Amino acid sequence: MSAEGAPALNTRPTLLTARIELAGDWAHMIPASALHVLERMRSSCLDGVRLVSDDQPSRLRVDEHAFGPPAVWLHSDEPDVAWIIVNIGERDWSKLAYQFGHELGHVTANSWRPKAKPGGPCQWLEEALVEAFSLRGLAILADSWSRDPPFQDDSGFGAAVAVYRQNIIERYGKLALEQGDAKDLAAWFKAHRAEMEARPGLNAFAQAASLTVLSEYERDLAGVEALGALNRWPGRSAIPIEDYLRAWRTSCAELAASPALPVRLGAVLGVQ
Repeated sequence: MSAEGAPALNTRPTLLTARIELAGDWAHMIPASALHVLERMRSSCLDGVRLVSDDQPSRLRVDEHAFGPPAVWLHSDEPDVAWIIVNIGERDWSKLAYQFGHELGHVTANSWRPKAKPGGPCQWLEEALVEAFSLRGLAILADSWSRDPPFQDDSGFGAAVAVYRQNIIERYGKLALEQGDAKDLAAWFKAHRAEMEARPGLNAFAQAASLTVLSEYERDLAGVEALGALNRWPGRSAIPIEDYLRAWRTSCAELAASPALPVRLGAVLGVQ
């Protein structure tokens, strides 16, 4: 109770305000600079986004590993800590922002608790959603760093981020053309569904699809908000996409979030 007898306000951190801490070996990479990049990338990814999830971490731990892919470590020893693993090499800040943004997308999508192990058949869709989340964040980071660098004479990093992002988008665009999804996404999904659902992780189909999701994010910010309503149902991504999108729409309603993105994806993929 406060001094006036009123209940104390809930000051639990959100995904935007949770403290970021470093783990692993950052000594050769200027830890203070790494934290600047992480903080700015988080702000960029969540710029203008209403956080709707009812299960947000109180801390973010970013762990630099010398080997292995980036990931969210699904641990149980500190239940309110979302633990992100990156592997960037020495001072590759653009890569750090990109990897962190992708994994932060998984955390935003409620994939950070011990039971959040990814699996098919809809893992490709979550990967596409969070990859687009990172690509959107990179664009905002590039612009904000160029206009307002945290370090003197460092506005050039913004341009480096923009080039890094553009290279990814061009690569994914070529994949999309090779897969034949330029005109008819429903036909694309029907032709490749079995293969994309069988492949784990950010496969080539998820990479191509991330560009469609990115355009949806850029068209309507409510789509980014809807990430916070993902995976709040039994089965998570291990259910058919028809059920996955239906559960997502229901979860959006429970959290008073817009269901426009799952509705739109169902329509373009032909699985409503």
